[in-house]
Amino acid sequence: MAPKTERIEMRTDPETSDLLARAARTRDESVSSFVLKAARTEADRVLARADRTIMPAEQFDEMMAALDKPDESTRLADIAARPRRFRRR
Repeated sequence: MAPKTERIEMRTDPETSDLLARAARTRDESVSSFVLKAARTEADRVLARADRTIMPAEQFDEMMAALDKPDESTRLADIAARPRRFRRR
C-alpha cells in the first residue's frame, strides 16, 4: 500500500461528529479510519455503477436492434456530401 501523504479536511455539525465517533468506537477504529473506509466503499460503489448500464434482457435486445437499424434521417449525410466552400492548402 502506498504511503498516506494526502489530507482531506471537512467540517461537520456536532451531531454528525458524535455519530461518527460512536460508530468508530463500536468498530474499535479511529474516526479518520472509519470515515475513510466508508467514503472509499461509497466511492467504489458509485464509480462501479457509473461504469455499467444495467437493464433487462428484453430492453438490451431492443437497444441492439435499434443500433443495428440504419438511421432514417439522411440530413447529416446530405450536408456532409455537399461541396466544401473552403479547402485547406
